[in-house]
Amino acid sequence: MNARLRRAWEVAGAVPDPELPMLSLADLGVLQRVEESGDRIRVGLIPTHAGCPALGAIRADVVRALAEAGIDAEVRIDPTPAWTSDLISARGREALREAGIAPPGPVGGREEAEGVESTGLELGPTRFAASSEAEAALTCPRCGSSEVEVLSEFGPTPCLMLARCLGCAEPFEHVKEH
Repeated sequence: MNARLRRAWEVAGAVPDPELPMLSLADLGVLQRVEESGDRIRVGLIPTHAGCPALGAIRADVVRALAEAGIDAEVRIDPTPAWTSDLISARGREALREAGIAPPGPVGGREEAEGVESTGLELGPTRFAASSEAEAALTCPRCGSSEVEVLSEFGPTPCLMLARCLGCAEPFEHVKEH
């Protein structure tokens, strides 16, 4: 990657997510591409959810950050490849934990067969409706206890759910796996 592309990646990647501001777009894994297109830079972002209400704000923040850095860029929202919570970096997972939000567990198994196009839609039981074993794998970001209960699979944003630690009695948010 040349210096121009590296600088554009650094600037775009440092933009905080508007719903989870402790995460940069790079740590969240939504910054997917920075490439040259003639004299301009083309930046590709992937949404965490179809119809994510923060997409407009994210795109505007990246455009503004790049312009302030003197980088002429086109910023596109690309629905492919599909975002998965496995794209959150180790640094991002630690930032979530430090903010009192339980990071997602691994999803895995998202590899697509070569030459097979995915519809991008998989419906099935949610992690917590599927098994009590999965719920037991959730740990409190404050005290580390695995004694937790799910309060609601629907949190303040589409990416989050609500839980409570039975050890320290504190409620917390959890980034959903997908």
